Amino acid sequence: MRVAARWLLMGLVCMAPGCVQRRLTIRSNPPGARVYIDNREIGRTPVSTDYIYYGTRQFRLEADGYETLTTYQYIPPPWYQIPPLDFVSENLYPGEIRDERAVFFQLQPQTIVPMDRLLQRADELRRASQTAATPTTIVPAENLPPPAGAAGQGTAPPVTAPPYVRPPAPLPPPTRGG
Repeated sequence: MRVAARWLLMGLVCMAPGCVQRRLTIRSNPPGARVYIDNREIGRTPVSTDYIYYGTRQFRLEADGYETLTTYQYIPPPWYQIPPLDFVSENLYPGEIRDERAVFFQLQPQTIVPMDRLLQRADELRRASQTAATPTTIVPAENLPPPAGAAGQGTAPPVTAPPYVRPPAPLPPPTRGG
């Protein structure tokens, strides 16, 4: 009888496995920013989403009139999700465990550059590209000074190309017969 009760108890424990519900809420100032987690769009703040894994996540928030914010946020696991305790909390604990996290992001207003400063910077870049594109003067080889250790000072004479030789004329096609 005791053996049957043990088996029944083990069966009930296995039939009612535990469950960990993870939920992440993202808020921002100003609200209404578009949220991407690991390059996947989640929605507009304030927004909540379920997640499976802990660790470092990439958050990107975009809002009109504000600088795009891209940051990495570490989501640490709670003590009951550290191996080997995670096996018990995920599979054997008979109840539900809720892990709710919240993150908050402050967006910065977009910097508006005055038109005169923008035009000044464009002129600077144009001038810099024109001076960089100015052709340099090419000096013919005959006018260059001899290199250090020139001929007569123990170095080999300069190598010159062999004279051009005309290739031989093609042979006439072979003839048949005798």
